[in-house]
Amino acid sequence: MTLIVQKYGGTSVGTVERIREVARKVSEAAKDNRVVIVLSAMAGETDRLIGLAKQLSDRVNSREYSVLVSTGEQVSVALLCIALHERGLRARSMTAYQLGIQTDEQHKNARIVQFDKQQLVQCIEQGEIPIVAGFQGVNTQGDVATLGRGGSDTTAVAVATALNADECQIYTDVDGVYTADPRVVPSARRLSHISMEEMLELSSLGAKVLQPRAVEFAGKYQVPLRVLSSFKPGPGTLITFEGNKMEQPIVAGVAYNRNEAKFTIRGVPDTPGVAHDILGPISAAKIDIDMIIQNVGADGSTDFTFTVHRDEVVRGQELLRAIGDKLGAREISINDKIAKISLVGVGMRSHAGVASTMFKALGEEGINIQLISTSEIKISVVVDEKYLELGVRTLHSAFELDSDPSEEFDPAEHSY
Repeated sequence: MTLIVQKYGGTSVGTVERIREVARKVSEAAKDNRVVIVLSAMAGETDRLIGLAKQLSDRVNSREYSVLVSTGEQVSVALLCIALHERGLRARSMTAYQLGIQTDEQHKNARIVQFDKQQLVQCIEQGEIPIVAGFQGVNTQGDVATLGRGGSDTTAVAVATALNADECQIYTDVDGVYTADPRVVPSARRLSHISMEEMLELSSLGAKVLQPRAVEFAGKYQVPLRVLSSFKPGPGTLITFEGNKMEQPIVAGVAYNRNEAKFTIRGVPDTPGVAHDILGPISAAKIDIDMIIQNVGADGSTDFTFTVHRDEVVRGQELLRAIGDKLGAREISINDKIAKISLVGVGMRSHAGVASTMFKALGEEGINIQLISTSEIKISVVVDEKYLELGVRTLHSAFELDSDPSEEFDPAEHSY
């Protein structure tokens, strides 16, 4: 019998009525398959809990933060079990502690390092449906840990990996992966399939359908993923492995990220090790660095530019000013009104001219490119934030990603 892991996001279990609907879907799936269910907290619950903590302190201890926010998933799994019991099904809610989901030493944004599947197997063999609390783990100190926003996706993939599931289905409020954010590009189309590599890039570059670490986990352990809607029937998008397709499109999709800030330090000595002198303290402060550009001047000095998440502007600014003072920098500038737009497609490996087409299309719309970053299957540019939506629509059209005009799309049905 087929084994399927289904994960339902917060909007899918946002109300009692929606929990009843999930219970109906689970009961249907359980007729012909063995199923394991992973749940997020009810929509808005995690934000509500964080808000309560912030009313008490601006500096919430990370251990207590994880203890607090992990409770949301325990509520949703218990409620779904109650709904399934009412339908005459045997179901058991299970926390990360009960399942032995071990993480690294972190309290927040922890990574799974070990998973004891015995409790899950026993539950299934006894004819019960395991209802697993996503987002949770237990760290090396025995404390509650959390896997970061969207971490229930990672829990689902970990469960599917441990059980060697036939498919891991991610139910959310969109009916698949689109060529762009449908709220920005109404003509964006749903992809029937996309490669794991492309999905990882899109997730990392701003597409919020799946947590990037979940896609990374699925790719590493060859777990078939499918993104489906909890509210609209359909086949969704199958996330496959590149070798499964004879031919791939040049560009699979356009992603964007508003939450970027650009730091520039000018006039520092162009000497060996200066990059580490600048970025070392930033990295030591656990601030993630994205794009990096270094320009060497004729006077023997260098200008150094890098981007970070916009939430890190205050911390990063303090560090960069101290670094600048130490290195004798001529100037430091910070711009938090930028955005990153990215093209992703495995077909870029075998097709020339993608960058040229991208730059030409943006230039014709008067959109200036501030930074450029490339990889085998990705080209990212930083532009002024006010040009973000125009830039996304321009590139979506330039690479002919638009859907058939006869296929109407209702943005109100989606929150991509």
